[in-house]
Amino acid sequence: MKVIVIRHGAVDFRRSRRCSSAVFDREGAAYDQAPLKRAAYAAPQGEFRTVYVSTLPRSRETAQLMFPGKNFWESALINEVPCRSAFDSRIKLPLWLWFLIGRLQWAAGSARQPEKRCDTVDRARAFIKIICQGSADCAVVTHGFFMHILLRELKKAGFWTDRSRLSYQHGEYVTAER
Repeated sequence: MKVIVIRHGAVDFRRSRRCSSAVFDREGAAYDQAPLKRAAYAAPQGEFRTVYVSTLPRSRETAQLMFPGKNFWESALINEVPCRSAFDSRIKLPLWLWFLIGRLQWAAGSARQPEKRCDTVDRARAFIKIICQGSADCAVVTHGFFMHILLRELKKAGFWTDRSRLSYQHGEYVTAER
């Protein structure tokens, strides 16, 4: 069984480099609804019985560009890990700091974040269970941070991957097989 895990295409949205907590949260919601930048993305080679997309528009748009004319299965199980501001503040902090603190809170299980690490791992495992029941080659168009969790859980489920990176470019994909 082969699973191609694809990061969605580049989004046509520019976030503020420095922002307050309210702006960070507002721009995060706007990013989730923003369209893709128009670009050509190379589709992975192979016949995929199923192409899974998240419920966020950028995932479906990427799949439509890579697999024109194909039907897609939408699942919230492969949505991006949400990240909200780590605390309320009018002080403008660097964007990277908001993400860093938010992801640390996620890892620690803070109630401030919409989802805890254990919940994200459970989502990934539930999705892997679904695709393994089908036991056919498939493609999964998902998101950057969640992609790391999904690939780690695929490895734990007996898959090997063709590469591993700290970050994946938009439209880049990893092949997982078992």
